[in-house]
Amino acid sequence: MNAISTVAEAPPTPLIPESAPFNAAQRAWLNGFLAGLYGGGAAQAAQAVTAAPLPEDFPWHDPGLSMDERLALADGRPLPRRLMAAMAQLDCGQCGYLCQSYAEALADGREGSASLCVPGAKPTMRALKALLADQAAPKAAIAAPAAEVHATRPVRVLSAERLTRPESAKDVRHVVIDLTGTGLTYQPGDSLSLACPNDPILVEACMAALGTGDAMIRQALSRTHDIARPHDRVTDLLAMAATDPAEAAALRALSDGVDGAEPADADLLDLLAAFPSARPPVAALVAALPSLKPRLYSIASAPAAVGEQVHLCVATVRPDRRGRIRAGVASTHLADRAVDTEPVAAVVHAGTFRLPGDPATPVVMVGPGTGVAPFRAFLQHREATGAAGRAWLFFGDQHEASDFLYRGELERWRRHGVLTRLDLAFSRDQPRKIYVQDRMAEHAAELWAWLRDGAHFYVCGDASRMARDVDVALRRIACAQGHMDEAQARDWIAALARQGRYLRDIY
Repeated sequence: MNAISTVAEAPPTPLIPESAPFNAAQRAWLNGFLAGLYGGGAAQAAQAVTAAPLPEDFPWHDPGLSMDERLALADGRPLPRRLMAAMAQLDCGQCGYLCQSYAEALADGREGSASLCVPGAKPTMRALKALLADQAAPKAAIAAPAAEVHATRPVRVLSAERLTRPESAKDVRHVVIDLTGTGLTYQPGDSLSLACPNDPILVEACMAALGTGDAMIRQALSRTHDIARPHDRVTDLLAMAATDPAEAAALRALSDGVDGAEPADADLLDLLAAFPSARPPVAALVAALPSLKPRLYSIASAPAAVGEQVHLCVATVRPDRRGRIRAGVASTHLADRAVDTEPVAAVVHAGTFRLPGDPATPVVMVGPGTGVAPFRAFLQHREATGAAGRAWLFFGDQHEASDFLYRGELERWRRHGVLTRLDLAFSRDQPRKIYVQDRMAEHAAELWAWLRDGAHFYVCGDASRMARDVDVALRRIACAQGHMDEAQARDWIAALARQGRYLRDIY
């Protein structure tokens, strides 16, 4: 007679289905965890976790979060991850790295400057220096950072026509570049980086302030070193060379990112003018300057529509500081000097900002100002290929009369059905400022219906305000229309992103 077991049979172990929004490694980790709970105890679960570890996540890598929020999410992580959390999270490449690789270079001493994160500015520099000081991280010698290497191709700029009217506060250019014979190819949603020289007027002024006419120095200041954005390595070197104690103290304050330190947002000429006693050897000063980085632009055209050309939508940068116009390196070169002159070096950067694989899938695009660039490429492609899916664009700027970029094309696409909806927000045309996120809120029910129907949601433009405000508006729509609480709305947006249905090209 067989004995009857008195041990209850373990319940079947639940498994994460293949259709769940996790990758293979994440499913393996979760299945191992569930096995430990339901079918074999902690040892079995630990074995499963060891066999398939969950990939490292970077929850702070979101430019919509404040620095305090990012640092809180990275608290307790190793130093490179906390350094990464202090950065702007844009992976813009202006520092010569990505956010993660810049943090790792700082942590192990390969990079000695904490002020390379341009969009993060002083708050990021101060946070990086504080974190490094706490850990007593090794310091690198003063030397120009090694820039990320890409295969470049020389391209010719054919035209740079103004899109905004003369009365506009902005000077936005439609830049056309010839790719014939370069071998460069791209898709809608890609970006183009361009290596442009420094403003020759600024170069000559710096040469005069340094008292040199050396041709090699001129070449370095023109082509390879950044004189518009000197960082803390430069101010450290100037402080050491300064013979005036007050100037040395002021330069150290600039190096440390002290609030109120002047001259704020200085270029090399500002520093040379403000601190005449600080004159290190010219060769040492040039070596301390950061390398001149290419500028990255979202592509505003589709090959199916323009052939062997690439189009850009570029806002020229010309702020007036201390009575002098500061010309943006690439933007003013493209607008003022690049047409019919020597080629510039270009590289195509492919990304994840892509149209849906199924052209029948609805798309919602939010792109105020020059953020409209990739959506012009999307719409050109959809028109050229006869895509049948619905398309909705939210566009805005300051004034309709002077700042309606690509107005003729957008209105034609709306008339012909390439654009199903075009909602506009011109902030300065009425007493109360209206932005794209306000238009989203006005049409919340219909926008929610599009998303329920599987629409992909795209955002392009300014990260510091617009992208965050759009994200907040989307969350509120989920709460109101989807009857979710705040936590559920955040989880829903995160799920959209995991599914590739919420994509952002922000800077």
